Amino acid sequence: MQNAAPPIVLTFGLADPTGGYGLQADLLTLASMGCHGVSVLTGYTVRDSVSCDEVTGLDPDVVATQARMLLEDMPIAAFKIGAATRAEVVSAIAEVVSDYDDIPLILAPDFTVDDEHVLAADELRESIADLLAPQTTVLIADQATLIALAQPDGDAEAPSLDGAIAHLLSQGAEYVLSTQTGTHRLVNTLFSEEGQLRQDMWDRPQHRLMGITDTLGAAVAALLANGQEPAEAAREAQEYLYQAVRQAFRPGMGAYLPDRFFWAREDEEAPAPAPIGVDPARPKPSRA
Repeated sequence: MQNAAPPIVLTFGLADPTGGYGLQADLLTLASMGCHGVSVLTGYTVRDSVSCDEVTGLDPDVVATQARMLLEDMPIAAFKIGAATRAEVVSAIAEVVSDYDDIPLILAPDFTVDDEHVLAADELRESIADLLAPQTTVLIADQATLIALAQPDGDAEAPSLDGAIAHLLSQGAEYVLSTQTGTHRLVNTLFSEEGQLRQDMWDRPQHRLMGITDTLGAAVAALLANGQEPAEAAREAQEYLYQAVRQAFRPGMGAYLPDRFFWAREDEEAPAPAPIGVDPARPKPSRA
């Protein structure tokens, strides 16, 4: 008798050799949360945990063809879309996912790689804002990215954060999860057309972390694929992210990576030390 397949999530994004960011990070998170991840490459990076030397985008037709082959072969339960390098790639992805509007879509755009390679050309921002954001179930981005998406041409006066979120929701995004990581705390706030639904926060580790947004986005996608409602998925995904960040590790000479399989080592006799600045005995994130 054939075993039932776990929920399948299709993720689009950049390849990262370190496993800290992009597709590799998504696949680790999806597996940790009980899903089978399949992936479509939008480009690849040449990097280590310290810095990124190169970002190369793929041909849009290759991206679209690979996605359609997977969709024709497997029952996809959720989409997660991360970084893309060109507006043409965004357009190709948007055309593919528009044929599957019953499948939840998590959009977690990333316009920089270590602040070195800026991927936020006006055309790229405009294509994401016009073509992907209106199809999105949950849009996850930091405050600067949300404001950039609300003024994609870069010419008009920048809206306020509240104005940007209201605009994106009015354009079709069902939920917006605004992230803030520039302070001593990580603060994530979930919005819908009804207004603010919840806010989660916890102390930010002192060290540099890679892959926070990708981990959060893939976790939300996994939970939606398992049948949860978006607001509940956002809550539980942040519980997962909190634990993964609390037990982050440093594999090389650069950034720390979230431990996406923290639960597999919780019962060890000598657990790894907690990240700098995080008390292992502190409670789970506060929920407002």
